[in-house]
Amino acid sequence: MTWKAQFREALHPSRAIEVEDEREFPRHRGDYRAAAVLVPITDRSEPGVILTQRPDWLRSHAGQVAFPGGKIDETDENAVAAALREAEEEIALPRHLVEVLGHADEYRSGSGYRITPVIGVVPADVPLAPNPEEVAEWFEVPLAILFDRANYAQRHVEWQGQRRSYYDMEWQGRRIWGVTAGIIANLARRLTGAS
Repeated sequence: MTWKAQFREALHPSRAIEVEDEREFPRHRGDYRAAAVLVPITDRSEPGVILTQRPDWLRSHAGQVAFPGGKIDETDENAVAAALREAEEEIALPRHLVEVLGHADEYRSGSGYRITPVIGVVPADVPLAPNPEEVAEWFEVPLAILFDRANYAQRHVEWQGQRRSYYDMEWQGRRIWGVTAGIIANLARRLTGAS
């Protein structure tokens, strides 16, 4: 089975997993705002996943590693349209070049977002240009490394009087953690059929 076929099968709605996210985190109460991210997988024999590094000067999530994405606007037809628009705005990835394989489980963040991860295949070595207002740089992590659950540590911290769990991974001097690592961990469970 090709890796694309494996993803399509893993994303089928009939495959259920227990989603781990931050919905129990007490920082947010009330309605969640809709958001979407693109999980861009490069179309090569040994595929990789494109991630972004946010600028250090941003007010929120400064310096963090993230997928291209953001809030779903009223003008967006759906989560897929929002993820493609955001990827085009953030890293100049032309939306017409993305082959959408489907979407994964919604991730509810402690900051109040209901995030839909959209899985898309992009041409290998497509030229990208980070928007300096949103992205300091982009980089590619091999798919085999990123979705190997053995490469993640589950960490725990006391925050606002409650124990919080999160996933954390180091790769070539970069720290992938929080919501981004949580989305990856959920998708890895889908790919392996683990709950």
